[in-house]
Parts: sequence; structure tokens; C-alpha cells
Amino acid sequence: MEKFIFLPKKIVSFIFLILIYLPLSAQDETTHPETKKSEEFWISPGTEMAFYSPVSLSAGGSVTIAYGSGTSIGTKISWLYDNKGQLNVFILDFLFRWYFFGSYANSGLYIQFAGGPAIYLQSEEEFSVPVRIGTLTAGLTLGWRFLLGRYFYFEPSISGGYPYIFGAGLSAGVKF
Repeated sequence: MEKFIFLPKKIVSFIFLILIYLPLSAQDETTHPETKKSEEFWISPGTEMAFYSPVSLSAGGSVTIAYGSGTSIGTKISWLYDNKGQLNVFILDFLFRWYFFGSYANSGLYIQFAGGPAIYLQSEEEFSVPVRIGTLTAGLTLGWRFLLGRYFYFEPSISGGYPYIFGAGLSAGVKF
């Protein structure tokens, strides 16, 4: 009689393990790049040049922080100064980026819309709130992200918009 009771326990245990394992294996992610969802956070310091000043080329640095693959949203903070030392520009842009190579792309050709406030400071002015001179900026950037391994990249770009006419930049960053 004990043998009869012991055998069904093994069968029940076996069926129980199969019922647990099958749903778990059905939930495995595939490794195909088009079907695997990979959202990412990325940060990118860079250098820029643009015609913000009426007398010379403006140059400076920026930091971009964004989230997403294929399409990204984020913010970009830039500080530019002209070569003649007459004008400094602080820019806080909100951006939307779209990659041409698909909804899960994180490299290759992209187009980016950026817009936000720009604060102009002449060299003898100190920063004050509210600012004396400011405007809204809007522009389009066309660039290419080159991957350097799994996490690092660099991006050359060209841009055009208002109040600057055109610009160019180079940034390098890391994605998480």
C-alpha cells in the first residue's frame, strides 16, 4: 500500500514542475534586435560652434541627458561665448531625437528637434533673474552616432535654427 501512495506523489511532483517550467520558458525574451525592447538612459558632454553672435563665431560646451532608443527625449544645457568676448549665451533646450534605422536603434543617422530658452549675457554683465536679454530657440540637428563598444559612443552633428543660423558639434558619451 505504501508503494501505491509513493508513486502518485512522484507523478504529481513531476506534473507540478512541468506546469511551473512551461510558462516561465514561454516568457523568455528573444535576442533578435528587432524584437528585443532596449530603452536606455544616456549622457553626453560635447563641444559646439554656432553663429549666435553678430560679430563672430560662438564656441562652447554642452551636456545632454536623455532617455530612449529609436526615439529619445531629454534636455541639453549649453554655454557658448563668441571669439570677440562680447556675448555669452546660456541655452536650456528640450530635445526629441528620432533614429532613421528603426524603433530600437541607438546608433546611426538621427534627426533631432531642440527648443527652449536662451539667455544672452554681455561680457560685463553678471547673471541676474529675471534676465535682461533672452529669447526662445528652436532648431534641427542632423547627426550620426558611432558606437565604441557596448556603452560608449561619439556623435558629429550639424544644426540649423533660430536665433543662430547654423552650427556644428562633436560629443562623446555613455549609455546605460
